[in-house]
Amino acid sequence: MQTDSVGPPIVDEVRCLDQLVRSAATRAPDQAAVIGSDGVRRTWAELDGLVDAEAARVLASGVDPGDRVALRLRGFDFLVGFFGALRAGAIAVPLNPELTERELAAALTHCTPVALLADADDALAHHLAQPCGVAVSVPASSAGDRAPRCPRTGEDLAVLCFTSGTETGVPRAAMLSHRALLANVEQCAALTPPPVAAGDRVLLALPMFHVYGLGPGVLQVAAAVGTLVVLDRFDPAESAELMARERVTTVIGVPAMYRAWLRLPGEQLRAAFADVRIATSGAAPLPAELMEAVLAATGVQVYQGYGLTESGPVLTSTLGRPVAKPGSVGGALRGVELRLLDAAGSPEGEVPDLGEDAGDAGVVAVRGPSMFSGYWPDGAEAPGETGWLSTGDIGFIDSDGDLHLVDRVGDLIIVNGFNVYPHEVEGVLLEHAAVLDAVVVGAPDERTGEAVKAVLVVLPGAELGVAAVQEHCARHLARFKLPTIVELVAELPHSLTGKVARRVVREGA
Repeated sequence: MQTDSVGPPIVDEVRCLDQLVRSAATRAPDQAAVIGSDGVRRTWAELDGLVDAEAARVLASGVDPGDRVALRLRGFDFLVGFFGALRAGAIAVPLNPELTERELAAALTHCTPVALLADADDALAHHLAQPCGVAVSVPASSAGDRAPRCPRTGEDLAVLCFTSGTETGVPRAAMLSHRALLANVEQCAALTPPPVAAGDRVLLALPMFHVYGLGPGVLQVAAAVGTLVVLDRFDPAESAELMARERVTTVIGVPAMYRAWLRLPGEQLRAAFADVRIATSGAAPLPAELMEAVLAATGVQVYQGYGLTESGPVLTSTLGRPVAKPGSVGGALRGVELRLLDAAGSPEGEVPDLGEDAGDAGVVAVRGPSMFSGYWPDGAEAPGETGWLSTGDIGFIDSDGDLHLVDRVGDLIIVNGFNVYPHEVEGVLLEHAAVLDAVVVGAPDERTGEAVKAVLVVLPGAELGVAAVQEHCARHLARFKLPTIVELVAELPHSLTGKVARRVVREGA
């Protein structure tokens, strides 16, 4: 294993994200940057050489600095394409490889990339590239000459990360600058103990296109000069075997992963976590009983964090706090400010009735150096002159400064850490010839945190089961968005203005 001789995190030395790879390759050229589930190792020097080759190829293809380059890739190829696009001065647009034709076409139309990097056998990418006016290609597989230097600053946009408005369900791309993402890397590295240290072997089973896998995963490991141990898809038994074989020291996870691991035989689970010094959880609430069960089974404390795509992403963490309190998402990272707003957006006043356990709750607003530059393309909803951003989450701050989340504003459903927007799913359901009315809500699920529940009104005499609904939705939606619970009702509750009373339906979930 690499020793601490590599030195402190390298974020202070760079202004642009691809320089993290160059600096890691300079410090530890022969250290593994990535270990795949198949055991294949690629060093930092190898990755840096391929990034150079990809940047040169991207520039030669006609991509100019500031153009968008979309990526529909996994694993090592994603890293080559992502950092290569950045080194060429382009804006990287990571996309979910499992997007359906409709979803992918919408994403490409929205961000108007000049190039799309995809696998050679990605039929959908090649099918859509020409109609969308996008050149599709495969990332470089062999090193070449160094790419020409592209003038850039930290304020230049680095990444468009797709998120969505919880009210409309329309995909939106958060604009994240090099400066913002590097600021968050530095903030996380300043935690004590740090989530990733030099030489750590970090299990990354989260997708790299997701801001959680990208920031706390890829960028943090590059800055610390660690090693990514990568699984393209999470499987509890396979990941446990990989963790034991590669002596993983750091785990970046979500609650559903820890629940799945707890179902493994105790001996196998203990072997997997034998060398783990830090385990973190994010993207969804970590129940107290789950945190305690992991600690009892493995001897490893799971630390929880909280953040947003728009904040680059981490805002708070229980790392470095005197106690990792059950139900808390920890204190603010260095440079992050938290405050509570009332329902009207003012820092004081009345908030919605959240029940007796909510305490002095309000809508959480944040300010700090890692905030996004607004939504593509015009910077809409960027933090204003004051720098404050409303998260849309409701919580309270205890006397120790730790944040507790108690509810969400809006109707967002989180399945395995991924956002599902009810309006999007409802729109697809209403396209079914037998569906008259539909509402989608989240229902508690032990395995995934939340499940997508569809409540439908259908034509007289028609019947729709889970399988039929999923078959219809699968043609237009990614798998994690598919309803797993279907309920048929005679009518849906509506408000006086004709809107579906979603709260009433949700309470019945």
